[in-house]
Amino acid sequence: MPTPARLHVAHALHEVFGEKGRVPDIWDRDLGEDAHLAQALLGLCLRRWGRLQAWVKPQLKDPARGVPLGTQVALAMGLAQLAWLPGVSDHAAVNESVALAGDRDLGFHPHKGLVNALLRRAAKDRAALAAALDALPSALDRPPAAERALKAALAPHGALDQVEALWSRLQQPPRPAFRLVRGEVPEGLAPDPEWPGCLRLEEGAPFPRPWLESGAGMVQDRSSQALLAYGWDRPVTRILDACAAPGGKTTTLARRHPGAALTALEVHPRRAARLRQTLQQRGVAAQVIQADAAEWLEASDATFDLILLDAPCSGSGTLQKHPEWPWLAHDDLPRLTGIQRRLLAAAAGRLTPGGLLIHAVCSWLPEEGIAHRDWLAEARPDLRPAKVWPAALGVADGTGREVTDLFRPHPLRWEGEGFQAFAVQRSS
Repeated sequence: MPTPARLHVAHALHEVFGEKGRVPDIWDRDLGEDAHLAQALLGLCLRRWGRLQAWVKPQLKDPARGVPLGTQVALAMGLAQLAWLPGVSDHAAVNESVALAGDRDLGFHPHKGLVNALLRRAAKDRAALAAALDALPSALDRPPAAERALKAALAPHGALDQVEALWSRLQQPPRPAFRLVRGEVPEGLAPDPEWPGCLRLEEGAPFPRPWLESGAGMVQDRSSQALLAYGWDRPVTRILDACAAPGGKTTTLARRHPGAALTALEVHPRRAARLRQTLQQRGVAAQVIQADAAEWLEASDATFDLILLDAPCSGSGTLQKHPEWPWLAHDDLPRLTGIQRRLLAAAAGRLTPGGLLIHAVCSWLPEEGIAHRDWLAEARPDLRPAKVWPAALGVADGTGREVTDLFRPHPLRWEGEGFQAFAVQRSS
């Protein structure tokens, strides 16, 4: 019987490669100390899936024949442990993978012998296995969706020749970033030397789960923190966070504009309930409304001085945190851009004279960001660009600008998710 950690990894890989679904955020929550092994193993398999399968193919008697997904998963997990996890014994790496191959739901029983033979052969020289896998082209691990995202990230900065460098950086698991909500900073967290107020986990320190669960702190990516450090000195009395869950940006908005009436929209009932609980725990006063943001905005007569629209998107900017992203289907981009445009139009209609609207997506793809800005400039001539971010966070070097209305940090110089955003202000 495979260990729970390996079973969880196998289930996650089947979800990605069998169902083209994302790895659930809580996939490892009940694993305890074994979560570290599961996280490392899943990350290796997802980030190096292409080369793992490429290594297997010439080892087969008939390389042209397809290999069942259960066999692919068992072999990938076994090879990843043998090559890159020296703390895992040969016996555990091989035998657990053979057991997975024989699992009725996760494996392909007729290939137990094949999995056993290939892994035992590979285990005879683990260093040679690692060298052979590392020598395979990195392009094997990035399907067309990843190539497009990398080029979209680099193109605005004139750095299309840096695809390999960016891909290499994104293969390193991200370091979480945190923000203090109240009280003292717990041990194990240190100030980020490059971004004020941002906290980073010190080397060897435990993840601060009790601190987070108490509501005294929160996880918030550096890009989100920088996005919300916009420069805006006009009075703000009414704020709308149009797509608010899980609540990090809502919390920041409340802290930036104390005393302002804050409305938070969330379409999914469970996420809305969790949002209410999170904001209450953090001491944030907000009206949480469970509703489709576009429908609510179109039907409402409420107006706001500040609207944050962190719209649903492809998530291409999160592929460092979500290494499964390159392997997903990505056939819903037209639907997503349609939703974004409808949300943007509806939000623009609820902006007070002189008010600020920020449209943001965790994506590098231009049709989810800059294309909407261009469309909005034609559709709403009463809106003009609002330069609220330092130019270093939005434009290529050498422009001479100090501030910009476009947020898109250089992906090789900025440690954070791939966000892009733009800000507009309605004429007074």
